[in-house]
Amino acid sequence: MTALLAIGGAYALASWDWCGRWVRDPARLVSSARATGALRAGAARVQLDPPWPVTIAGYGPMRPTASRANRPLEARAVVLQVGEVKAAVVALDVLLVPDAVVRQVRAKSGLADAWVVATHTHSSFGGYDERPLAELAGTGLFRESARNALVRAAVQALTEASARLVPARLEVGTVDAALCRARTGDACDRRLSRLQLSSATGTIAEWLVLAAHPTLVPRKIDAADPDYPGALAERRLAADAGVTLVLQGAGGNASVASPQTASEFAQAVEQQLPDVTAAAPAAGLLGPDLSTPIELAVARASVTLPHPDASRLVPSFSRVAASNFVCLSAAREAELGVIRLGKLVWLSAPIEPSLPAGARLEAAAGAHRLISMANGYLGYLEPPEVVAVGGGESRKQYYGAGMLDALEEAAKVAGDAVR
Repeated sequence: MTALLAIGGAYALASWDWCGRWVRDPARLVSSARATGALRAGAARVQLDPPWPVTIAGYGPMRPTASRANRPLEARAVVLQVGEVKAAVVALDVLLVPDAVVRQVRAKSGLADAWVVATHTHSSFGGYDERPLAELAGTGLFRESARNALVRAAVQALTEASARLVPARLEVGTVDAALCRARTGDACDRRLSRLQLSSATGTIAEWLVLAAHPTLVPRKIDAADPDYPGALAERRLAADAGVTLVLQGAGGNASVASPQTASEFAQAVEQQLPDVTAAAPAAGLLGPDLSTPIELAVARASVTLPHPDASRLVPSFSRVAASNFVCLSAAREAELGVIRLGKLVWLSAPIEPSLPAGARLEAAAGAHRLISMANGYLGYLEPPEVVAVGGGESRKQYYGAGMLDALEEAAKVAGDAVR
C-alpha cells in the first residue's frame, strides 16, 4: 500500500503543470548594423580537442564512447568586414550548439553578432549540453570540459580569422543538386548553394549549404567522426578552395539521397560544384574587383516561444509529465539572425526545419537561403497545419503548433532591419 501511494503521489505531482503559463510577446530587434565599402574577409580552421574518452552524440541512450577520431574534428570560421561592421560564422563538427556555448563564444571572441553553427554530424563527441532533454536524447551526460573544448576552438578560429582579413570579392550560386531524399513529406530541400570569397592570391573560404542529415557513419563506432561535412571540408582544402564551412539548409526532413559512405557523399557534392560556379551571378553584380564597394548589414531579432507541448512525443497518460520534463530544457526565447551582402540575404535559425517550414522562414526574411542549427537548438519545426495532424517531423517537435508563426515574426523583424 505504501508503495502504491508513493507511486500514485509521484504520478499526481508529475501530472501537475509545473511549466506554468507562457506569455507571448511580439518579436523585437536585438541588434543591427550596416556599412558600405570594400569587403575584407578572413578564415581559419582549428582542431577540436575533446576530453577523451568521450561519449558519441547523435542518438538515444546506450551510446558508444571513443578515445580518438577517424579524421580531424574542427571549428571552421569565416569573418567578413566592411567599414566597422563585422559578420562572422563558425561551424563546429558536432551535433548541435547549445545557447551556453553561443553566449561564451560571442563574449570571448568579442563578436557579438557571430553565428555559431553545428554541422549536425551524428558521430562526433557529446557531453557539452547541460539541458536534461539534450543529455537524454542526443548528447549524453554533461561535462564542463567538453563544453570548454567547443568554446575554446570556436573562439580561436574566430580570432585567427579576424587576424587574417584581406581585401576580398564575393561570388554566389545555387543549383538543384538532388543530393537529398525526403524522409517525410513530399520533397526535401534539393538546393546546393555556394558563397565563395577570394583574394588577389586565391580562394579564402567558401560556404556550402545543402540539406541532408549527416548520418552516414555507423551508430556503433569506436572513433569519433565528422561525417560528410568533415570529409567534404578536407577534400575542398586539398583542392585549394580555402576553409570550407559545410552548413545545413532546411534539413529537418532530408536524408542523403542514397546509401553511401561519408567520403563518397562528399565526393558527390564536390562533383556538383562546377554547376554552382556556372550558376553564379556575374562578377559585376557583387564587385568586379577587390575595391568595389559593397553593403554589409547584420541584424538579430528575438521572439518568445509557445508553451512546450509533448502531446506528440509520448502516450496520453504521460503528456503533462513529459511536458514538465521538456520545460526543464526549453528556452523561452529564440534568436534569428540575418546577414546581407549586397543583394544577398542569409538567415540563421536554431531549429531543424522541414522544407515547407524553411521556405516560410526564408520568405518572411526575404532571404536567399536559410542556415539551420545556428545559435542554439530548439528541435524540429513543421508548419501548424502539419503539426495539427501529427504529420511530417512534428512527432519530434516539442514546442506548440504556433512555433513557426513566432519564428516568422522574428525572421521578418531581422529581415526588415537589413533592407
